[in-house]
Amino acid sequence: MAKAKAKTKKAAKPAAKKAAKKKGGRGRGGAGNAAFMKPVQPDDVLAPVIGDKPIPRTEVTKRVWAYVKKNGLQDGRNINADETLKKVFNGKGKVTMFEMTSLVNKHLKG
Repeated sequence: MAKAKAKTKKAAKPAAKKAAKKKGGRGRGGAGNAAFMKPVQPDDVLAPVIGDKPIPRTEVTKRVWAYVKKNGLQDGRNINADETLKKVFNGKGKVTMFEMTSLVNKHLKG
C-alpha cells in the first residue's frame, strides 16, 4: 500500500511543474504580443473590405476572411478575387491563402 501512494505522489509533481510553465511567456496562456493588438489604419483600397477605422492586425485577418467566405471566393487554398479584392491583390485574380496575408499587409499603415 505504501508503494502505491509513493507512485501517486511522484506522478502529481511533474503535472504541477507543467502547469506552472504554461502560465508565463508569450504563448496562449501568457501576456501575448502587444504588436498584434496595436491598431493599424487600412488605406482607401482595403477600406471597402474591412472598414475604414483603425483595428488590430488580428481583426484585419478575420474581416478579410469573413469577406471571402461571405462572397464565396474561396476555392480550396486559393482565393478567387472579385473586383474589390483585385485592387487589394494588385490586379491578381487568384492568390493563395499565404499570398493574401502579404498583399493585405501592404495596404496597412501603422
